[in-house]
Amino acid sequence: MHQTMHQTRHQTRHQTVYETVRWTVSDSLTIAGRTFSRLRAQPGEIAGFLVFPVIMTVLFGYVFGSAITLPGGGDYRDYLMPGIFMQVMAMTATSSATAVAEDMARGVIDRFRAQPVARGAVLAGRSLADLSLHLLSLAGMVVTGVLLAGWRPHGTLPRTAAAFALLALFGYAMLWVGTHIGLYVRNGAQADAATFGWLFPMTFLANTFVPTGGLPAWLRPLADWNPMSAVVAAARELFGNPAPAATAWPLRHPVVAALAWCLALLAVFGPLAVRRYARMSR
Repeated sequence: MHQTMHQTRHQTRHQTVYETVRWTVSDSLTIAGRTFSRLRAQPGEIAGFLVFPVIMTVLFGYVFGSAITLPGGGDYRDYLMPGIFMQVMAMTATSSATAVAEDMARGVIDRFRAQPVARGAVLAGRSLADLSLHLLSLAGMVVTGVLLAGWRPHGTLPRTAAAFALLALFGYAMLWVGTHIGLYVRNGAQADAATFGWLFPMTFLANTFVPTGGLPAWLRPLADWNPMSAVVAAARELFGNPAPAATAWPLRHPVVAALAWCLALLAVFGPLAVRRYARMSR
């Protein structure tokens, strides 16, 4: 009798967990679909995601790139493109923070709170939709790099796929950084200022466009240990693109360092964002 009751309680808990997960996933996909339907009515946002890669490639690949030479040789545009790929994915933090803050200001989040929607689904659905848009931008960047800059990955197909997967993981981690910030500000303008103001300079204080070896000695450690430097170095290694020798540990072991940084950002800012949203929903 006791064993039967124990099995029944265990089965009930299992079913409850399953139903909760299924409910959360279903609501997340619904909210992601709501974001996509809004974009169909505002195609200008999608155009912005596709135009930005072309501008960055032309600006750095042709305007600045003609004056830059790599230590040890190598094609600068092959060196450049993984850096721009990273920059595009890093900017997910700004767009996510702005979108979340605007939804808060317009009362969209309040309407979700009043509905029987799984708490985690609201943020998960938004992050899924935002990541999809930035992957579209990344795809546009790849096409631009191949057609305009002559960029090519020189690694194997699995290593190339791993490089893109790592960039997507980094973009997803930065999405949660932006989501956390967006839940603390009052509107989209404040969210943009709270993210872009430090994020854009940080993409330059890295090996994004030039090697960190040319930086002053007091500034180089910050650039070498910048998570973005690890992501860029890992992408270059996996793509088989040129990368000057480095002495800092994250740049000598970039794939491990980049994965560690991405998982750390997710482990910190994901729960913080969900916790903040849960407190606001009470």
